[in-house]
Amino acid sequence: MFKKYPIVKKVLLFLLSLLVILVCFGFWFVSLLPSTNLNIENTTVKDLPYLSENVLPKKGKILAVVTSTKTIGTTGKKTGYELTELSRAYYVFKANGYQVDVASTLGGKPRVIIDNDDMGAYDFAFLNDKIAQQKTNNTIAMKDVIADNYDAIYFVGGKGAMFDFPNDKSIQNIVKEYYESNKVIGAVCHGPAALVNVRLTNGNHLLENKSVSGFTNEEELLLIPDAKSIFPFLLQEKLTEQGANFNKGEMYLEQISQDKNLITGQNPWSTWALAEKMIEQLGNTPKKRMVTAEENAIKVLSIYSKEGKQKAKNAIENMINLENKSIDRMLLAQHTIVSVMKVEIGDFFNILNLLSFTKSCDSKIEKK
Repeated sequence: MFKKYPIVKKVLLFLLSLLVILVCFGFWFVSLLPSTNLNIENTTVKDLPYLSENVLPKKGKILAVVTSTKTIGTTGKKTGYELTELSRAYYVFKANGYQVDVASTLGGKPRVIIDNDDMGAYDFAFLNDKIAQQKTNNTIAMKDVIADNYDAIYFVGGKGAMFDFPNDKSIQNIVKEYYESNKVIGAVCHGPAALVNVRLTNGNHLLENKSVSGFTNEEELLLIPDAKSIFPFLLQEKLTEQGANFNKGEMYLEQISQDKNLITGQNPWSTWALAEKMIEQLGNTPKKRMVTAEENAIKVLSIYSKEGKQKAKNAIENMINLENKSIDRMLLAQHTIVSVMKVEIGDFFNILNLLSFTKSCDSKIEKK
């Protein structure tokens, strides 16, 4: 048969060779990823020196607000608030002496979104924290919040926030009051949806000429191509439409903006920096903590984006060999996938090379 149809033989050989290459690449790619740490799921507050050691005296209270929305519009798809955007900020506030209460638009038990690929020690500790879980299972309804009880307010992201934050009168009133009384307002990822309909006493929109960050159109549309028809609006467009100076960072990398007492972050990877910036705005020097492996990976990717592959490799070598820091290889791997989704093949191979180099540096340390 193949002698009669040589072109068929060539095509089959090509496809078979391609399959073998893809399978080999898959095994190699998986070998670059870190092994699963099953013990991390049992992490508690006592296991985290940042929280359990050198406990600071109590300073005040901060209100964290999450969405009560459980489905994305009429799609029926589940949504809610992002665990990592609450847990990490919650513990920054706690470590720096602030009690944290959790509210939602409707009160009660909102739906939480947990992405296992993004979970770290602090996130699992939060799930194992009886006090934190009691607060998230019994959130205060925004209409029942006593604004005077808190020094700051923090709006947690999650796609659900796009539906109930913008038109909630209690949110609008407390944001207006806090901004005009110079109390700290923080919001991350989709959390800035809480700001889009806030008007000040003089009638001006809160966002007019304010420097803000939030989940970008590019980030939204890459994951949900039909986002414009699913959500009431795209967050970047709405913030800009209301007069904000939108401060856009690299896709899925840390980016925060501060305009006086208004502090906003672009995405989940901005949570640590945003929470600590809120602590600074409250007049405190943030308590020192060990920077997470995820944050180190974000730093490497930021250096690559701004200064190129070689500078990023130098940073990896310094972090691992000189500073004894860990770098989250899973996050680097995720960004190779992002580059493919963006059809940026050069970035795919460059970040893949950074991932391989990180694995190599880790292996040298392990051998020592």
